[in-house]
Amino acid sequence: MRIAMIGTGYVGLVSGACFSEFGVDTVCVDKDTSKIDRLNRGEIPIYEPGLDELVAKNVKAGRLSFSTDLATAVGGADAVFIAVGTPSRRGDGHADLSYVYAAAAEIAQNLRGYTVVVTKSTVPVGTGREVARIIRQTRPEAEFDIASNPEFLREGSAISDFLRPDRVVIGTDSDRARAVMRALYRPLYLIETPIVMTSPETAELIKYAANTFLATKITFINEIADLCERVGADVHDVARGIGLDGRIGRKFLHPGPGYGGSCFPKDTLALVRTAQLYDSPLRIVETVVEVNDTRKKSMARRIIQACGGDVTGKAVAVLGVTFKPNTDDMRDSASLDIIPVLQQAGASVRAFDPAGMAEAARLLPGVAWCDDAYGALAGADVVAILTEWNEFRALDLKRARSLMKQPIMVDLRNIYNPDEMEMAGFVYSSIGRPQGVWSSSHDVGPRAP
Repeated sequence: MRIAMIGTGYVGLVSGACFSEFGVDTVCVDKDTSKIDRLNRGEIPIYEPGLDELVAKNVKAGRLSFSTDLATAVGGADAVFIAVGTPSRRGDGHADLSYVYAAAAEIAQNLRGYTVVVTKSTVPVGTGREVARIIRQTRPEAEFDIASNPEFLREGSAISDFLRPDRVVIGTDSDRARAVMRALYRPLYLIETPIVMTSPETAELIKYAANTFLATKITFINEIADLCERVGADVHDVARGIGLDGRIGRKFLHPGPGYGGSCFPKDTLALVRTAQLYDSPLRIVETVVEVNDTRKKSMARRIIQACGGDVTGKAVAVLGVTFKPNTDDMRDSASLDIIPVLQQAGASVRAFDPAGMAEAARLLPGVAWCDDAYGALAGADVVAILTEWNEFRALDLKRARSLMKQPIMVDLRNIYNPDEMEMAGFVYSSIGRPQGVWSSSHDVGPRAP
């Protein structure tokens, strides 16, 4: 089989490479000539562990190629995947579908024979039907069906998520399109992956509902963490205690500075806007969005409080600026809210991130970027851990303390043990645990009898 993947961003590039690993002849198409040139030179424009090896392997095998020639790629394809960006629309929070619709119109002009046109991008309910309308309007004689095939890729583990997924969702009303999609995903049938066949509208909503539910779990445990600090409880024990309930599950019950990245912020907001459009408001999701935005902004106050309430003239070391480890993605990262507040409060910021500094330097002016974690710690009055990269989990604490002006650590990912940090001579603050500067600086209020 042969497919065309329109868009070589995160979803398109990973999906295209993984389909080629399945043995599918795959052409990834993009209008950005410089990006295609880089890919043809073997340069991967995004950071994703293992992607460079996977691309090189399948290019060498002749199953994967990159092109700006959409007409040729679409004309020879059994299925065409739309994997372009759907960012939040400026001003109202709705998903911006202009790239999707432009791709649909261009695909329509180049269809040759029966083709399944698949939305891989995250899109609101009804987008697939509109794609079909655009194609019919542009090429009334075109022989095609539409399908929705949402992605469930986690940055940092996307290849594994594609090759060994929890499930595959395919939304289409056409038996012929179902047959094509089943053939593409045949390797996953062999490992008994659940394949959910449904309507296009249902598939589109599944994607948003899944991401929003996970964002809700994160926001829930973050608010429970705040309560734990007030009452002297440990959020990790609470999370374990509820997560062992099979109805709840342990995943996404990790406290932190709030969710970010390319999916959760825009998808929760887009779902809110869709629900409002259909006069079926989602009050829980609206609250999740509000609480998460507020939380990220409040994290800077924790760091300032750890320094006695004033960071004027002080040096803050920041470890990790991407929204999560194993990615260079800065989209809606907590660091974008935290660092500017620290700078406005009079602090100088020294930072290190293993993969995200190139993009972060453009988004966070005035930050001194360092070669490693210890370079950021040198001369710092406080260190704040914003992203839980593995290399931050085992710092030489003796060395770290010797480099810093003051041994103060604000751990927004709870990667260290409070007792061990105290033994190492650090004034240590974390999230949702009874030890630490933040919780001890507040009146915990009355205890339950």
